[in-house]
Amino acid sequence: MTAGGLVMADRDGLGEAAPLDTRERRQLDIIRRWGTVGALLMFVGSLGAGAAPVFSPLPGTPVLGLFPRMSTASMAVVWTGVFLVVSAWLWLGRFARPGRPRLVSRSQLDRTLLMWITPLVFVLPMFSRDVYSYLAQSQIAANGQDPYELGPQSALGVDHPLTWNVPNIWRETPAPYGPLFLAMGRVISMVTGDSVLPGIFLHRLLVLVGLAMIVWALPRLARRFGVPPVSALWLGAANPLVLFHLVVGVHNEGLAIGLMLVGLELALRKMPVVPGSPMTREELLWIALGATMITFGAAVKIPAALALGFLGVMIARRMGGSFLDLVKAALLLGVVSGVVMVGTCLGTGLGFGWISTLNVAGTVKSWMSPPTAMGFMGGGLGLLLGLGNHTDSMIALMRLVTQAVSVVIAGLLLWKAFKGRIKAVNGLGAGLGAVLVLGPVLQPWYVLWAALPLATAVLAKRFRMFAMVTSAVVAVVLPPTGAAFDGRAYIVPQAVAASVLAFLLCVFVARKQVMPLIRRDPVPDAA
Repeated sequence: MTAGGLVMADRDGLGEAAPLDTRERRQLDIIRRWGTVGALLMFVGSLGAGAAPVFSPLPGTPVLGLFPRMSTASMAVVWTGVFLVVSAWLWLGRFARPGRPRLVSRSQLDRTLLMWITPLVFVLPMFSRDVYSYLAQSQIAANGQDPYELGPQSALGVDHPLTWNVPNIWRETPAPYGPLFLAMGRVISMVTGDSVLPGIFLHRLLVLVGLAMIVWALPRLARRFGVPPVSALWLGAANPLVLFHLVVGVHNEGLAIGLMLVGLELALRKMPVVPGSPMTREELLWIALGATMITFGAAVKIPAALALGFLGVMIARRMGGSFLDLVKAALLLGVVSGVVMVGTCLGTGLGFGWISTLNVAGTVKSWMSPPTAMGFMGGGLGLLLGLGNHTDSMIALMRLVTQAVSVVIAGLLLWKAFKGRIKAVNGLGAGLGAVLVLGPVLQPWYVLWAALPLATAVLAKRFRMFAMVTSAVVAVVLPPTGAAFDGRAYIVPQAVAASVLAFLLCVFVARKQVMPLIRRDPVPDAA
């Protein structure tokens, strides 16, 4: 059945898969323990290989102080844990595959996720140092200064404890985050002051709130769009990128994506299956509530705002599908989101300065960004041809072109969703992927903006295989320190080689339990 331009499953129309049999439950127990051991190894290794504060209390601590002195060994321990968690997630996917006649239950998956996350809640930050920028920018706001005008070094001073931990490239840049996130960070700074570790932990709690929203919304959206809830949770919430880069890396994407997904589910909650009927007051209230949550997500990180466009398409098709209905939906969401965003900017006292800092991340030129890489190659080609060094101009040109292309792609996806040619939530995931991949900066955790919406609506085996492989590869390529290895790059291959040997040793020792998981699943998909 259809509504809002989407194939919406009847609440009872998915059909219930049978529970796992005795042999599969034993295998699930092995997978849980395998992943939990990996998470514990990441916890231990983070003591020496994590993105620790500049003045960490660990070096002077008995026993624990040994880990920072053994950076290569600590990094090998972390990578061994990463391999264990990723392999456990891949094996778990066997029991969450759409179409399988027997699936892991929701309670079994929740218990597995809880076992893997619990050790990671207490690790030092890894894979990124962004949380230190959060702390410094939040302290600027707590001091009554404008974080959209001043960077940490100018506002707090070069000798401030929070400035010490901010990477050099970000010390003079203003905050690129929305006012809601900085308002929350301001409260954290008022509680923790200059104390770094308590501040990190409270920011991680914010991410965990976002993760709880994701866990709440994913299965509900998946059931609405005809995907088994456990399949969406496996590809979404249990994804190693979520565990490593949201929980461990403490990235505010967790909160922004959580608000966006919750907003979508709330807005669709009372939407009838049959389009064209008059909208009730209750339905309008739920739509307004959903749009409010999505706007709050955009007030954390702006990409969440794209969800308003695809929500508008769903509302327009629910109204009847005419162009006038699309205009009405756009006006409705425009008023709601505009009031909420203005209220957030004024209510937090941070104003509208965030609009002018949205391009701050673009000051960094990274090869990971496709348009930046093309700009570097164009500049290099110009040098080879003797035309001079025009690298900066080429990068600016490539970024301008690719951003225009991303806008065109998003527009086409919106139009296709409006015409009912694609599911709107699939258009949202693809649109977010295009905007971020073709943007000036690309980070591994940006993949989640596309993967989480798509996990709720895509059943195609090719997509799920692509998403699984991409997530697994991206999860293991980023060093845990979240920093460069100038002058000591040899540490990385040594640590990786040691971790691969350790992982293979684990597989060999537990081969009787592990080999059945490595072999192809003997249970075919349901017809």
